[in-house]
Amino acid sequence: MPVATYVRDHVGRLYRVGETDVEVAGRSRRTVLWAAWAAMLAAGIGQYGFGALIPRLQDRWSVPELFWALALWTVCQAGTAFPAAWLRQRNRLTPTGALWVGALLCGTGLLTLGQGQLAGYSVLGGIGAGLVYSTCLGTVVRWYPERVTRKVAFVSAAFPYGSVPFVVPAGMFFGDGFLLQAAVVVTAVVAVAGVVVKDPPDHWWPPHVPPREWALDRARVPNRAALKEFSTREAVRCGTFWWLYGGVAFAAAVSLYDLAYLPLFVQDRTSGVIALATLAAATGTGRVLVGWISDRVGRRRALVWTLVTGGLAQFVVLYSHNVAGLVIGATLAGFGTGCCYSLLVGVTREYFGETNGAQNFGVLYTAKAAGAVIAAIVLASQGPAFAFVGAGVLGLAGAVLTAHLSQPGRPRL
Repeated sequence: MPVATYVRDHVGRLYRVGETDVEVAGRSRRTVLWAAWAAMLAAGIGQYGFGALIPRLQDRWSVPELFWALALWTVCQAGTAFPAAWLRQRNRLTPTGALWVGALLCGTGLLTLGQGQLAGYSVLGGIGAGLVYSTCLGTVVRWYPERVTRKVAFVSAAFPYGSVPFVVPAGMFFGDGFLLQAAVVVTAVVAVAGVVVKDPPDHWWPPHVPPREWALDRARVPNRAALKEFSTREAVRCGTFWWLYGGVAFAAAVSLYDLAYLPLFVQDRTSGVIALATLAAATGTGRVLVGWISDRVGRRRALVWTLVTGGLAQFVVLYSHNVAGLVIGATLAGFGTGCCYSLLVGVTREYFGETNGAQNFGVLYTAKAAGAVIAAIVLASQGPAFAFVGAGVLGLAGAVLTAHLSQPGRPRL
């Protein structure tokens, strides 16, 4: 039976080495990765699939009411990340328990929406999706400490991917019983994933990667390790924290506006479904691609590029006069505004350390909730022309904010 040993690198980080993933958990970490991916695939329907339902629900509620429901869902989803991380770090919430509760809430949210209850969808569905999102990302970070950004990007990409097979039938064949069937599928997938997803021991490290050599290599790449381990209270006192928070908030506002209003901007229902499916697919693909790019050019530079792309995409959508132009705009919007979340985990860990990385990410992730409120107040109350221009300006403003990022304590030059 292998015996675990602990080693430290040149900056004092602790590693538990000598045990394989199968030995510590009874299953390979790849199995856990795919289970987390499947859970994210199902939970993302609550956000990205809702845009496809808005044209179908206009006979019950007005568009501003539906947008505020989506904004409230986002507030509940993003606001769940920090409490969930806090409970998990103190061993008061297991991954299995979190996913089982999340499965029940996600399914109930869709079910209440089918019964004409917007508040149930927003509150229950949002909290459930937040539990699934934070749990899956937190577990993947623990299992892949040597490849955090790429694996987080892969799993977070499933969040928008899941709505692609949902958008088409929702836009074309929506009727009685549709949301009931969707609720059953979402609940089952997330609950089964909860049986598989399990955390490794604290500080576990894959035995095939020498930790000290890996740490030395990290000191020579664009994305360097944090200079110290910041508590959440220390992190929020840094100017870098708030530059990053503002950039994510503006990106979230643009992303949610596109999600809700892109199908309404197009008069033809089929073209609206195509545009929304393209937006979701591009968001998922972009998260994986941007995670790979950021390993080579640096997280900050990749983040700025994505936000510039998302901001410019709004003008492409506004001035598109055919389906081809609309698809191009939706693709650029998906690649841009939706990709900042796949970089946020890596940026948080590399700027503020790994010890409190989950909690610091949870606080930063609430910027998505702030973005939802911004989108509801500033963009949803205006006409399409003003709103798309406003969304483009917000996206470019987010790029300006993130361009000021630098590691706390490290000189810029």
